[in-house]
Amino acid sequence: MKELIKSIEKLKKTKVKILIDKRIKEFKKIKQRSKHEIFKELCFCILTANFNAEKTIKIQKIIDDGFLVLLEAELAKKLKGLGHRYPNARAKYIVEARRYKDSLKTIIKQFNETELRDLLIKNIKGIGCKETSHFLRNIGYKNSAIIDFHIIDLLVRYKIIKRPKTLTKTKYLEIENKLKEIAKKTNLNLAELDLYLWYIETKKILK
Repeated sequence: MKELIKSIEKLKKTKVKILIDKRIKEFKKIKQRSKHEIFKELCFCILTANFNAEKTIKIQKIIDDGFLVLLEAELAKKLKGLGHRYPNARAKYIVEARRYKDSLKTIIKQFNETELRDLLIKNIKGIGCKETSHFLRNIGYKNSAIIDFHIIDLLVRYKIIKRPKTLTKTKYLEIENKLKEIAKKTNLNLAELDLYLWYIETKKILK
């Protein structure tokens, strides 16, 4: 863990910190946007499950308001044409999630971050801990870890965890606690830490 903390502290003295701070401010602004913008961010996170984040960003920009109105078959066709790995399943999940498109912004004001994550996992098909944490981070929350294979690879390489055979909710929360420990030692929240870890692993700062 000490070596990883050293790498993070080194990055905090570079232009990477400026870029990460800017991205965190952008996330906070999304929370203040319209109910439909927030729903489209949820759609983005549904699409990222077992798929490339950069490609999903491009898809989100192209489809945009189509997430709100396209029929399931039309949405699936668009996703397929744009190269998504699971166009039919993701279109189905997004259309089913539309029952919350007008109420989601109101709902998120009623619960704390932990409660919200559990609520979303329970009520929206196609997302688990990673995707809900990603959504919450992208609308300005700070204390949920986004644990994907990039983060697992990094933590394994630094000998902080052993590679899990499957990422159950129990294992997810166990790894999240390790990340909380790192966040505390680097004086970061989990949203900031995720961007630093992503940069260390990929040399990119996405969303």
